[in-house]
Amino acid sequence: MATAYIVDAFRTAGGRRGGRLAGVHPVDLAAASLDALVSRTGVDPNAVEDVIMGCVIQAGEQAMQVGRNAVLASKLLPQSTPAVTIDRQCGSSQQAIQFAAQAVMSGTMDVVIAAGVESMTRVPMGTNASFHMKEGLGHYKSPGLEEKYPGIMWSQFMGAEMIVKKHGLTKDDLDRFALKSHKNAIAATEAGAFRDEIVPIAIETPDGPDMHTVDEGIRFDATLESIAGVKLLNPEGTLTAASSSQICDGSSAALVVSEDALKRYGLTPMARIHTVTVTAGDPVIMLEEPLFATDKALQRAGLKMADIDLYEVNEAFASVPLAWLRHTGADPEKLNVNGGAIALGHPLGASGTKLMSTLLHALKARGRKYGLQTMCEGGGVANVTIVEMC
Repeated sequence: MATAYIVDAFRTAGGRRGGRLAGVHPVDLAAASLDALVSRTGVDPNAVEDVIMGCVIQAGEQAMQVGRNAVLASKLLPQSTPAVTIDRQCGSSQQAIQFAAQAVMSGTMDVVIAAGVESMTRVPMGTNASFHMKEGLGHYKSPGLEEKYPGIMWSQFMGAEMIVKKHGLTKDDLDRFALKSHKNAIAATEAGAFRDEIVPIAIETPDGPDMHTVDEGIRFDATLESIAGVKLLNPEGTLTAASSSQICDGSSAALVVSEDALKRYGLTPMARIHTVTVTAGDPVIMLEEPLFATDKALQRAGLKMADIDLYEVNEAFASVPLAWLRHTGADPEKLNVNGGAIALGHPLGASGTKLMSTLLHALKARGRKYGLQTMCEGGGVANVTIVEMC
């Protein structure tokens, strides 16, 4: 089987809802990451055989095949470049990486871009379903689903609270984890750790043109007291907006190639894709699956948790990575070392390649070898990708 390599991965700095990226159309936001990837890696644009774009809310400005539209809006990719848009919920662009890797490993392709985009300001979460339901055009829950899961409406908030109870977490645990996410993100930003992975985006502000280069969701004044004082999402629960991922606008992209492409186009790889895994479990608790997917991925890779140098576990809610730490026995100091979605934002379909860009650059900066990335996803699904630095 052929080996798949990641040459590099880039992301935009996160934009808060209604914030600095609100004026950028998601197609152009995605195109900016594609262009940065082509430009910075030096790959021949005509060599790109496919673009696999993750996007969750495929409606409005993200409808009509946003991946293909981003290629057509690109300044560097030719119109002959194919593209496809995929939805594996929050893991959409992590799945894009895995599909790209599988295409290379199978020998059917040599150069593939995995990418993701989500403008949660311009295409609000859930509107691809809610607009149809309001118009009486049907509901995603079919009679067959209702028969198997009677009276249950899928809810990530409910699943996150179920994880809190199942794993014996407290509100203080969640609040302290949220504070650490901000502190890690602050330290990384001030140290310039994100400089090599962020794609500057030209924006218009009330003060004139500017470049968006700093993650807008970081609370530089965060304290445990300020986080603990945020209103509960559910009066009977433990989670708050402060211990949950931030709504975010952003895009990201990674270049996945074969060994032959490395030689042919003079490319230098950052990492090889060691193992790709996806599993599915309980759709009601929903967000717990990364725990079990990690077990399977490590077994498949022939590695132990102690072998992994850094982990990126998406902070959809603080309860998810905390439960993951308890289940795996992983070292908390290796987890989301530059902050996670609680501080940096979770732009849904863009988060997979976003996390990969952060993981790779963090491994490179520290001279480490193995990285593991996992995401909880709607429907009780989880992806795990293990990379080995070159």
